[in-house]
Amino acid sequence: MSVVGIGADGWSGLPDAARSELMDAQVLIGGERQLGLLPPKCAGRRVAWPSPLRPAVPVLLAAHAGNRIAVLASGDPMFYGIGRALTEVLGADGLRVLPHPSSVSYACARVGWPLEDTEVITLVGRPAARLAAALHNGRRLLILSADATTPAVVAALLRDHGFGPSPLRVLEQLGGANEAWTDGTADTWAHPPGDPLNVIAVECRRAPGAAHLGAVPGLPDEAYEHDGQLTKRHIRAATLGVLAPAPGELLWDVGGGSGSVAIEWMRAHPSCRAITVERDPVRAERITRNAEHLGVPGLRVITGGAPDSLAELPTPDAVFIGGGLTVPGLLDACWEAMPAGGRLVANTVTLESEALLTEQYRRRGGDLVRLAVAHAVPVGGFTGWRQAMPVTQWSVRKPSVGPTAGFSAQARAEHSGDNR
Repeated sequence: MSVVGIGADGWSGLPDAARSELMDAQVLIGGERQLGLLPPKCAGRRVAWPSPLRPAVPVLLAAHAGNRIAVLASGDPMFYGIGRALTEVLGADGLRVLPHPSSVSYACARVGWPLEDTEVITLVGRPAARLAAALHNGRRLLILSADATTPAVVAALLRDHGFGPSPLRVLEQLGGANEAWTDGTADTWAHPPGDPLNVIAVECRRAPGAAHLGAVPGLPDEAYEHDGQLTKRHIRAATLGVLAPAPGELLWDVGGGSGSVAIEWMRAHPSCRAITVERDPVRAERITRNAEHLGVPGLRVITGGAPDSLAELPTPDAVFIGGGLTVPGLLDACWEAMPAGGRLVANTVTLESEALLTEQYRRRGGDLVRLAVAHAVPVGGFTGWRQAMPVTQWSVRKPSVGPTAGFSAQARAEHSGDNR
C-alpha cells in the first residue's frame, strides 16, 4: 500500500514517484478534498473516508484487499496524519510512505521561525482547552486548525487566560495558488472565518498582571477553584516530585478533591494520562472545570467511592491517595492494582491515617516523611511564622522480585529482625 502526501498545490506539487503511485493504484482512498485534487488520469476507484475515520480503517482496507491501494494524506502522512492509523493496522513494512512538506514546515518558512524551537498543537478533533497548558510568555506556537472557526476560538482562549496581547497570524492554503494570511492580536481579533484549511501562528505574550503558571509542579493555589480540599502548593510540588510522572504514564488520583495532583501530573508531559476518583459530585464537576482551565481536558473524572470505583480501571503506573485512607480495603486495592515497579504515594494530616501509613511502612518499606511548611504573617507590628498542618507522606515502589525488593535499608533490617 502507498500513502501519498499531497498539499494545497495539488497534482502540480507532487514529485514523479508520487504521481506514478497514484496513477497505478486500483483504489484511491482519501478525504473528499484530497480526492478532488487528482486528475482524471488517476483512474482508480475513488473511496472517501467515512466518519468517524479511525474505526473504519481496518474495515475499509479489508474490503479492498488484493487491490493496489493508494491512500491520500494532507502533507506529511506521519505528522498528525493517517499514516499512524495505517501503521497500527498494517505495520511499517506494509506501507510505502511518500511524504509532502507539512503545513507546519510551510508555516515556519513563512513566519521565519526555526521548526525545532516551535511547539505544534493540533486542535483537529481535540478540545481547544488543551492549548492552555502550552501558554508561556515568549513561546511560539503553531496550531493546526479544525476548521474556519478555530482562529476566533483560539483568540478567545488567549484572552481568557491572560494572553490577549499575543500576535496571531492565520495562514491559509499553504503552498497553494490561493495562499493568504491574516494578522492581528488576540485582544483585537474580529476577523470573519476564512478558509477552513489554515494554521495559526501565535507568539505568546502575557498581559501585565496575568497569572504566571510555570511548567513544573507547584502551581499557585489561586490557579484552582476549590472548597479547601486542595493539596497545597508546596506539598503538591513535593508530592509530584516523588510520583515522578514520565511520558505516557497513567496516574490514579484517589480522593481527587480539586484535582490538583492529577492536573499537574498531566501538565508534566502531553502524553501523561490520569484518572481521578472523587465521591462528591460537586467536587467532581469542579475537578473537570479546573482541568479544562489548566489545559488538560483529557483528565478522566469518575464520580464514586473507592475502592469500589477502581475495579474496572486500567492498570496505573502510579497511584496517589489524597483522601479516604481509612476506608477498609482501599490501600490494599491500590497496591494490588499496581504492576511491579509501580509507585504509590499517600498523604495525610490525621493521626488515624498516620498510624495506618506507619504500619504500611513497616510492612512494605518505602519512605515515610513528614512535610511541614510555615508562612510569614504579621504579628502586631512584627512578623512571625504560622505553621500549616504537617503532612505525613508515605511513598513506596512495588517490588519486582521477592518480598523485600525495593525496601529501604531500615525497612529491610526490620523485616529481617536485624535492628543493629
